[in-house]
Amino acid sequence: MTRSFARAAACAAFATLALGAGAGAQTYPAHPVRIIVPFPPGGGVDTVTRLLVHKLTEQMGGSFVVDNRPGAAATIGAAFVARAEPDGYTLLTSAPEFSINPSVRSKLPYDPFQDFTYISQLTSGQYMLVSHPSVPVKTVKDVIALAKARPGQLNYGSSGSGGILHLSGQLFQLMTGIRWVHVPFKGTGPARQALMGGEIEFVFAGTITLVGPVRAGQVRPVAVTGPKRFAELPDVPTISESGVPGYNVTGWYGFYAPAGTPADIVRRLHAETKRALMSPDVKEKLAKTGNEPVASSPEEFAAFVRAEIGKWAKVVKATKLRID
Repeated sequence: MTRSFARAAACAAFATLALGAGAGAQTYPAHPVRIIVPFPPGGGVDTVTRLLVHKLTEQMGGSFVVDNRPGAAATIGAAFVARAEPDGYTLLTSAPEFSINPSVRSKLPYDPFQDFTYISQLTSGQYMLVSHPSVPVKTVKDVIALAKARPGQLNYGSSGSGGILHLSGQLFQLMTGIRWVHVPFKGTGPARQALMGGEIEFVFAGTITLVGPVRAGQVRPVAVTGPKRFAELPDVPTISESGVPGYNVTGWYGFYAPAGTPADIVRRLHAETKRALMSPDVKEKLAKTGNEPVASSPEEFAAFVRAEIGKWAKVVKATKLRID
């Protein structure tokens, strides 16, 4: 009797634990979830995060809110999430800088793998190289020829030092053997204005932000940075197909939780994120911002980020680039 009772009690305890583990994801979220965006409101990752927040709130019956914590090329917001309680109520979305910062910053306040649980790559996009209309170039080969004829005399602008657009120009320099000068600005808008004003010769910027200026003739499109052409401007080739084979820079946004977040909550977040991103209304809105949904698995996303970190580490080492 005693032995039978002990077995029954053990089984009941195990069943209770199993039910409790499954109940975590079922009852989640029981109170508001903060998604930290480590950039100011209005930018690309902020826009995509707000689309996601709306759908997750709608789908999961809880409350998801955006909390912008910009600064230090996204490291302030990322560090905040790395130190947060791993309970699923403080999450992070970020951009390619997440994979660049480990190489350009010697004192990163977190480890990109040990301090985070990966949920999913949200989207993929790309950038565009454009010139001022007065610069005598129309193709990538023209840019290379002009830069080699005038080494160190041509300028390209970006949204800031150490960001993906800065590194896009550094990778181009590395793969073509040219030498040009990077001019950092406080955002894509000021860089674009400087180009249109003739202060600099070239700019790398997001495709969607350049559609208007290109169509108005204020800037001349040279090529896009990704693996395929941009649907809004299909006549603009990729850099890779224009004489620099293998050149590929994609813009992407990712979704993370603090390390140690319960697996059942991560699984549910991934499933609901995938459902949100693949919904027709979100896909349509993403297309208008120049993004495509990805919704990769946590394992696929972690592998992708690891490859991106390795890629940019090589560029940073070859160009001797440091920010701090």
